[in-house]
Amino acid sequence: MSEKPIFERDPADPKRKEINPLLKLALELGPLMVFFFANSRGEWLVERFPALAELGGPLFVATALFMAATAIALTASWILTRTLPIMPLVSGVVVFVFGALTLYLHSEIFIKMKPTIVNTLFGVVLLGGLAFGKSLLGYVFDSAFKLDAEGWRKLTLRWGLFFIFLAVVNEVVWRMFSTDTWVAFKVWGIMPITILFTMSQMPLIMKHSVEEEPTK
Repeated sequence: MSEKPIFERDPADPKRKEINPLLKLALELGPLMVFFFANSRGEWLVERFPALAELGGPLFVATALFMAATAIALTASWILTRTLPIMPLVSGVVVFVFGALTLYLHSEIFIKMKPTIVNTLFGVVLLGGLAFGKSLLGYVFDSAFKLDAEGWRKLTLRWGLFFIFLAVVNEVVWRMFSTDTWVAFKVWGIMPITILFTMSQMPLIMKHSVEEEPTK
């Protein structure tokens, strides 16, 4: 029998390894912190590493380092867990594509639109799945908790709408405010909003949780 895809391993799979939650958080937030630091200290970095001057202004330096940090985080995740979570993987692919376009065309628009593209993609996939009677969020989070069909449907709908909301917010912020404001909001705004939204779904999760069947 063939193995499951690397991003869908069964939690009981002996090849699957768990890592410390703080380390997992660091791998997820690390690239964003690198992006924020490089954008805010771009000139300082160029002074110490003159080769970075070839990239252009602070945002371009930050984009290149963001791509490198994302690659390192995904590689570390694979080495430590032998899995690649689907959402960080998709986000990473978009980072590489839009980051490369940003650097090659020397245009800030592509990296600024990356969150819009990623969140719209996730939102459309989740809401589109519901339109065909599929609660796709269950395939992503089934290893984290067990819900009944109605719970997965409601949670998928809420997350789908939330991703669309994040896409709209990103468009508003990058188009109406400065680059530094957009970077700060991307790092310090989106994460707290996402955490609050996730916590707000706990009553729904608790209400629709089902007990796992005992293994024989």
